[in-house]
Amino acid sequence: MAGFFDKVKEKISSLMDESGDSAFIADVKKRAAALNKHIVLPEGEDARAVRAASEAAKQKIARVTLLGNREEIEKANPDVDLTGVTIVDPAKSEKRAEYAALLYALRKAKGMTEEEADKLSYDNTYFGVLMVKAGDADGLVSGACHSTANTLRPGLQIVKAAPGVPLVSSCFLMVAPEEGNQYCKDGVFVYSDCGLNENPTSEQLSDIAIISAKTAEKIAGLEPKVAMLSFSTKGSAKHADVDKVTAALALAKEKAPDLDIDGEMQLDAAIVPSVAKSKAPGSKVAGHANVLIFPDLDAGNIGYKLTERLGGFQAVGPICQGFAKPINDLSRGCKWQDIVATVAITALQAQM
Repeated sequence: MAGFFDKVKEKISSLMDESGDSAFIADVKKRAAALNKHIVLPEGEDARAVRAASEAAKQKIARVTLLGNREEIEKANPDVDLTGVTIVDPAKSEKRAEYAALLYALRKAKGMTEEEADKLSYDNTYFGVLMVKAGDADGLVSGACHSTANTLRPGLQIVKAAPGVPLVSSCFLMVAPEEGNQYCKDGVFVYSDCGLNENPTSEQLSDIAIISAKTAEKIAGLEPKVAMLSFSTKGSAKHADVDKVTAALALAKEKAPDLDIDGEMQLDAAIVPSVAKSKAPGSKVAGHANVLIFPDLDAGNIGYKLTERLGGFQAVGPICQGFAKPINDLSRGCKWQDIVATVAITALQAQM
């Protein structure tokens, strides 16, 4: 028995680099490091963000700015080496007044006063997003100790969606725990939308599918095969929820005719070849899907957490899709390693 467990540990360790990363995450970091992007972390009050800033700088994944009071950060994290990390206190920054003026210019039509803009410019998250908007940083990662709304509201108000992108959505990269997982030949799935849009319409679902395929290609390095998930496969059930998914599929095919996408289908038909043969014969996607589009936030959130907790996959995200410049929200249950991985992904998005 001991020999068996030794072999298992040896197999897992062979997939990890010296920092404990999977081969997939190590490759993401390597690609990000080549870009030399500048990423801002607003949560200097959170020990995980501080450690992540240190590690990202040490591994040269990106140039990192951490927001907060230097003395307080160093006092609270005496064992963390912050060499190579730029620390900026918004309250003392020479840029703050400039950013307040920028915020006022962007929001005055919505009723924001100069006084309100000035007050918000002291907030770490608003300050960080304004850095990105002004071109002083390439992207932002936040949310370790703040709500999704606290991170995304400034992003939507200031950076906004990219031209031609009708909505901002989110996805998770679900990294398989071991090479050769029988249902994850590529080593990673893209799950969407698992963190933002509660009950997307057919139109919104089609847009989520298309942008998630781009994330799969540009960030995960996949040749996207997109499955529109449902509790029905190819008309096996009749319901308004099924109709929403089939309508989304038709719209996605119209908008992106070259995309490998199919549905509606159940999860097993999407990823299990033997099931796909009986439930969706002739489909190029069924049995081989690597981008899974969930019909609503209930299904997506439950699905990614089941995969993470019971399947042993690493959940990287939520990764926001559709901002004009990358703004990424973290799970409040994240580890510092997750923040480092998200910094790398944000750098790759900045290149997109």
